[in-house]
Amino acid sequence: MKDLERMEKASGVPVAFLLKSLLFSYILTVLMLGVLAFLLYKLQLGEKAVNMAIIVIYVAATALGGFLAGKRMKSRRFLWGLLLGGAYFLILTAVSLIVGKGNIQMGSSFFTTLVLCAGGGMLGGMLS
Repeated sequence: MKDLERMEKASGVPVAFLLKSLLFSYILTVLMLGVLAFLLYKLQLGEKAVNMAIIVIYVAATALGGFLAGKRMKSRRFLWGLLLGGAYFLILTAVSLIVGKGNIQMGSSFFTTLVLCAGGGMLGGMLS
């Protein structure tokens, strides 16, 4: 923890707070995906509904994380939200690579997810 504090003082970037905001986004994602899984089990939702719900979950989680980051930063809030959304996407991609054993497709959905995560974070930062 002291290393994070040292990095914050040296760079002026509150790394610990950004990591907390990112952790909040992922906890929120897990909770919402759990609700989605329950609804899928009970209501037998179609593929389109599930895909739409996943998009909403990504945007909502990054927007709320970006909102928290923007509230703390006071200036250039949209930039901090964008940074949070980008970090969210990078972690999401890394986990997908690990779970999928390196098999990830770089199709249009990959870049769409990047834009959704970054845009959601930036929107949250702007609204803060």
